[in-house]
Amino acid sequence: MQSAILNETIAAVTDILGPELDAITVERAVIGLFFTGVKLSAGPEIAVAGTCATPRDAIAGDICCPVSARAAGLRERIAGRPAAELMRDALAPEGLRRAVGIATLNALAEWAWRRRPDPGVALLPGTDAFEATELRDGERVVLVGAFVPFLKELKRRRQPFLVLEQNPAALKPEEMPFYRPAELAAEIVPGADVLLITGATLINDTLEDLLALARPDARVTVLGPTVGMLPDAFLARGADILGSARITRPDDFLDLLAEGGSAPHFLGHSAEKIVLARIPAQRGR
Repeated sequence: MQSAILNETIAAVTDILGPELDAITVERAVIGLFFTGVKLSAGPEIAVAGTCATPRDAIAGDICCPVSARAAGLRERIAGRPAAELMRDALAPEGLRRAVGIATLNALAEWAWRRRPDPGVALLPGTDAFEATELRDGERVVLVGAFVPFLKELKRRRQPFLVLEQNPAALKPEEMPFYRPAELAAEIVPGADVLLITGATLINDTLEDLLALARPDARVTVLGPTVGMLPDAFLARGADILGSARITRPDDFLDLLAEGGSAPHFLGHSAEKIVLARIPAQRGR
């Protein structure tokens, strides 16, 4: 992985937290069916958590023995490791290591935001990224990734849209007229007035290419719990809105992931929707 966004976010976390970073360790980690979560601690009074979508293709086949588990990136115990070390696994080649690394980085980004919020960005707790995008009638929307809540809302509004997706099985039969293969991104994305990109594109290292394809006047939202709390690297590449989740009860959140839970189970319970929105005066590529 050569992701500039992840590299710049790692550098920002390191800069903002400074020496404090050395005392932060991983207290607990869960690799769930749908999301991976990490809880960090620097003492009994300070704990934050971060998450990342668990890559569906991280394991090529069934894990049947310790050797195949190591090949999938499961190499050593996670709890107790320094967070500064683990966040660098966000750039690892193996999918599961990368998911744990991004979850750790996102937890540290939450910590860093508390220390130094971005004055050019509005934090909107309890806000839905779709509503914050404020679609206008007739705008051409391109959705990257079959993000079910957005698909439902786009269909309900009869908004013109296309969805780019690597796995067509993720769409229902009635949604297939809107489907385009992900390989057509260079053809489809420049036609978007509004571009909605799932944060899971951070995992497969396609996010930056997609952002580069957007027209300068397009409005761009990057969404999903995989998106972290430090927006600078995203905004520098044309994103206007980041829609994510802030974990409010880390242990309950990780318990849900361990039971195979997903966003409908934790949003509004152990996590809340948030939006990080570029303040209009800050717009510009």
